[in-house]
Amino acid sequence: MKIDPENPADLSAQIAKAIRDAIICGDLPVDERLPSEAELAEQFDVSRPTVREALKRLAAQSLIRTQRGATGGAFVNRLRFQDAYGQQITTSTLLLSMNGVSFATACEARYALERACAALSATRRTADHLATMRAEAHRQCQPGLTDEAFCASDVAFHRALVDAAGNPVLSYQLAGAVEAMQPLMNMITFSARSREKIVDLHTSIADALEAHDAAAADTHLAGLAAYTQELATDVFAEKQTKRG
Repeated sequence: MKIDPENPADLSAQIAKAIRDAIICGDLPVDERLPSEAELAEQFDVSRPTVREALKRLAAQSLIRTQRGATGGAFVNRLRFQDAYGQQITTSTLLLSMNGVSFATACEARYALERACAALSATRRTADHLATMRAEAHRQCQPGLTDEAFCASDVAFHRALVDAAGNPVLSYQLAGAVEAMQPLMNMITFSARSREKIVDLHTSIADALEAHDAAAADTHLAGLAAYTQELATDVFAEKQTKRG
């Protein structure tokens, strides 16, 4: 592992990248103990505080874990998809907000990804997935449900649909689409939407998955996408009229 001392990039960032690259390529396997701070400082020809900062960066990414005691130190962590969900959601949310991605673009991407799961979900869904979707659809019918609670239920419904595909890679990739994009869509459209129509579509999607009917599930997801886009168009038009 090497760094370039002439590189203007932060030295701790370079060290973190060098160690991360070694983990990715397999030079540092899971559960391998990293050299001590003193050894790393000597290897990279930097101070121990610089090494410590690099290790903090890696720990923040869940790439390493630290253990205390005589046999302690920093060890390569086994990163799980579930552990990375939060980072995926945060990154997706920031990308959408900072880059000014349009509602239509976000909606198109989100439903294209989710519809890609439909065929697998129709084949692999379990009783637990269906029970979650049914429970959330029922919850969404409750008259006293707040907009925030409806949004959370909406996310839970679609998370169950995605997880029903039984593919952890898809679930990870769609974490940003569901947990980041869905709340954004709810915030924009909540004032114009018909909860009854959304519940009907959710129920139809669950019915299709229970019947192992991938085509029907895709059709209802397409209908939900079209309805979401329609709501957004109406909301934006109303805002434009008020400004005019």
